[in-house]
Amino acid sequence: MRHLTDFPRLSLGCFPTPLQYLPNLSRRYGKELYLKRDDLSGVGLGGNKVRKLEFLLAESKNRGAKVVMTTGGAQSNHAMLTAACCNKLGMEAVLLLKRRGVDRPLGNLYLNRLLGAEVVWMDTDRYEDIYAEMARRTACYAREGKVSYEIPVGGSTALGALGYVECFRETMAQCMQLGIHPDRMLCAVGSGGTYAGLCAGADLFAPEVAVTGVAVDSDPFAQICRQLKLEIGGLLELERPLGGENVELYDNVGPGYGIPSAGEREAVELLARTEGVFLDPVYTGKAFSLLLRELEGGAFQNDKTIIFLHSGGAGGLFAIDFPGK
Repeated sequence: MRHLTDFPRLSLGCFPTPLQYLPNLSRRYGKELYLKRDDLSGVGLGGNKVRKLEFLLAESKNRGAKVVMTTGGAQSNHAMLTAACCNKLGMEAVLLLKRRGVDRPLGNLYLNRLLGAEVVWMDTDRYEDIYAEMARRTACYAREGKVSYEIPVGGSTALGALGYVECFRETMAQCMQLGIHPDRMLCAVGSGGTYAGLCAGADLFAPEVAVTGVAVDSDPFAQICRQLKLEIGGLLELERPLGGENVELYDNVGPGYGIPSAGEREAVELLARTEGVFLDPVYTGKAFSLLLRELEGGAFQNDKTIIFLHSGGAGGLFAIDFPGK
């Protein structure tokens, strides 16, 4: 078996991130509720992608890459954080973004401009088309004598997901220090890598902890996460493959990816007005609203302590409007 420390990894973020108790919401719902504050990961506006990029950009540096290409929606947090991390490393970031969504210079697009990233607009809704354009550009860079490195949407490869295997281990170590025993950890699922990494981490470090994902898009995430878990197990050279038994997904796509509903608005407002913490409208707002709705409906009755992974995304608050009251 290989250990996480056996893999090349850059130091980009500020870890460990805090594990924060939510006293007001805990009283309201009769649970012990905590936030794992990966929105405070220390690069840009923070977010879950920094952990993945520590592994992915280490590989890119080892390959001698000068240019890093990645993709996502118009308001992609991953793309923005890739540009920010590339700036720290003196690398060039090229962001191939889908036009769907908010393409005005607001939110993360404004941050991309501040970071000096090259944004390439793609008039397609198919990532296959974008990856084909990445391959074409890779060949062009090679003719110029430049090595480039391609990161898929969300950084959701097995290598990137190791960042969330480590996050789960880190969180359990914090719980031990605090003398708490979590029953469940919950996160948004937008490309699969974060959730798959947490599930793999639970298998390795605390299989008694349930790990719940909340899908905010319509991709086949159960299949994606199970496949990523198999690949994570392969990277770690485990004797037994990591199965999909602990993959538990709820759907909260609502009116569509990147389109918040009144329920998300209410959840975002509630956390801000009770605990002073901001969620985003695309990922964490949808996942947290699902958690609150399930608690109000009597779900998770046997769970005393629940940890919600705050995966960042604050830039979306300044680009995407919530439905009016």
